[in-house]
Amino acid sequence: MTDDTTEQTVLDTKGHPDRDAARERMVVRQLVNRGIIDPRVLSAMRQVPREHFVLEGLEEFAYDDGPLPIGEGQTISQPYIVALMAEAAAIRPSDRVLEIGTGLGYAAAVLAQLGRAVYTIERQPKLARSARALLSGLGMDNVQVVEGDGTRGWPEAAPYDAILVAASGPEVPRSLRDQLRVGGRLIIPVGDETHLQRLVRITRRNVYDFDEEDLGPVSFVPLVGAEGWQEADTRDRRSGGRAGRWSSALLAAKRASADDDAIALVRRHTEAAPPLSETSFGRMFARFGDARVVLLGEATHGTSEFYQARARITRHLIEQHGFNIVAVEADWPDAAQIDAYVRQRAVSAKERPFKRFPTWMWRNTDVRDFVDWLRTHNGSIADTDGRVSFHGMDLYSLNASIDAVVSYLDKVDPEAARIARERYGCLTPWQSDPVTYGRAALSAGYPLCEKAITDMLRDLLDKRLDYMRRDGESYLDAAQNARLAAAAERYYRVMYYGSAESWNLRDRHMFETLQTLLAARGPSAKAIVWAHNSHIGNAAATEMGAHGELNIGQLCRQEFGKDCALIGFGTDRGTVAAASEWGSGMQVMDISRSHAESYEHLCTRAGGESFLLDLRTDGRRELLRELSRPRLERAIGVIYRPETERYSHYFEAVLPRQFDAWVWFDKTHAVVPLPIEPEPGTPETYPFGI
Repeated sequence: MTDDTTEQTVLDTKGHPDRDAARERMVVRQLVNRGIIDPRVLSAMRQVPREHFVLEGLEEFAYDDGPLPIGEGQTISQPYIVALMAEAAAIRPSDRVLEIGTGLGYAAAVLAQLGRAVYTIERQPKLARSARALLSGLGMDNVQVVEGDGTRGWPEAAPYDAILVAASGPEVPRSLRDQLRVGGRLIIPVGDETHLQRLVRITRRNVYDFDEEDLGPVSFVPLVGAEGWQEADTRDRRSGGRAGRWSSALLAAKRASADDDAIALVRRHTEAAPPLSETSFGRMFARFGDARVVLLGEATHGTSEFYQARARITRHLIEQHGFNIVAVEADWPDAAQIDAYVRQRAVSAKERPFKRFPTWMWRNTDVRDFVDWLRTHNGSIADTDGRVSFHGMDLYSLNASIDAVVSYLDKVDPEAARIARERYGCLTPWQSDPVTYGRAALSAGYPLCEKAITDMLRDLLDKRLDYMRRDGESYLDAAQNARLAAAAERYYRVMYYGSAESWNLRDRHMFETLQTLLAARGPSAKAIVWAHNSHIGNAAATEMGAHGELNIGQLCRQEFGKDCALIGFGTDRGTVAAASEWGSGMQVMDISRSHAESYEHLCTRAGGESFLLDLRTDGRRELLRELSRPRLERAIGVIYRPETERYSHYFEAVLPRQFDAWVWFDKTHAVVPLPIEPEPGTPETYPFGI
């Protein structure tokens, strides 16, 4: 999960999802990088199209690093687990293989590439029929789908050289042991609770003796059947013998009770928030006034209450606590026009800011109102160097940044400008569509632009002192645009290798931009950051960290420690401004009510229209302990897909480790966008042209 879901999608040369490239990326990143080395297993995983074995509408997630639902309370296993079990089974081309838990047939299709014959058992009739049709349609005629109780195996085709079980039982079923050929391997997860399941390999030494190896912890759905769990049992726990297992109803009651405890603690520690129109809302955040950096999040990119709250908090921190930098999740050249406006300098850009998708993210009435206030506030400060600045941290605007660097050098160093044009010429065909450069850079023999771009940045930095003597502020802008061009070139090139690499490059760039701004304003500088929760919450406390992703919040925590404050925002329901796919028009969409296993669900059940929940340790140990159990958290970016919300927009997190505070609005409303084209007679100094 990211705040912009399209970054995870691999596209072909026509802009369509490239499943072959996504499958190859999955093999390299999820399998090879984790130690899967069997060339036959890797080849099988490359051949089988996983997108055929997921539910309609979930195809774009087919090569994500996790399980997906397939109906009937079942899931398709994580690709790594399928490969791990197949490698552990050491299947030879002549082997006869039994699989328990067909699902829609993905693992059976992989096994069919490895063995001579595969027999796969599914207890759910609907899934068995679907799997049979899917496998037949793909021409896999060495697979036979059997409907029945997998815990009893299938004696008709026994003995088997390998048996693989895709569900967790309380113990290894005796029938499966008996149907294993001498020398055969049985791979099965065993255990009572999800976090106590172990994947084991049973090898039959002779008629009576078996060896057992522990392959590590796993998490599977329960193995239901005569020699597994009963229908009323749960995989989560058993308290003794077979008759003493917890029923699913009892476990549900226990979970509800645990949620009730958490809800009571949240309710006890919330601080009701005043209306956003009152200055007292901002005063609630005076507790963070001593920080050097305050990061303010948002759960969506299109919710008015989040923008209004950040504006009110920012106003208080500027007026009462000396903050003098506002850095936002926007492109540097666009934000530079806003900066010139609020600091009452000339606006010299070729086009008005925030005209590219998603326009509503910064071109809306809430941002306009804050920008107006900031201009008025700065007008009361006689020392122009002491005025509050407004900057973008993001790196999408390759074209505008190159123009800014060349325009600056035209004024201060024409010879350097000539060299810049030559170096940036490498990217000229791609400036308006840099994603295409990233795709072209993958082609063998296509010259990369990296050296030319970085040489330009190096030259600019080498002449820092000379240029700064002429105009330090203009130099800062040009140098940052050169940094952005270098980072953007790398970003668009690596985005085709996987979301973690491109995500990390983008967030490192934003963090380095923040560091540059603080250094430029001196040791007393204090910054406020506006960005999505997924950027400003500590990634190490979420499943992002498990996937190798970091973010600006994590980097700030590492750099500034307690001198930074990470403040997240959430909502349960309402409306949001978003698009259904990248580049499409903005819509005002209804936000679905929060998932029952989410932090948002706890907050809406705690009651209250809006509140602040301080997540620091003082006097809140019981609350923090209760909230430290991982739960789901929702993230809506510029794209919102309610029909796949659980998999498109939720990720697992530990809220007290992710944020220092949590701001809650139970029901929220979409931002109001501003028109793109200026109205007749609009003053040129006004950046929004409204």
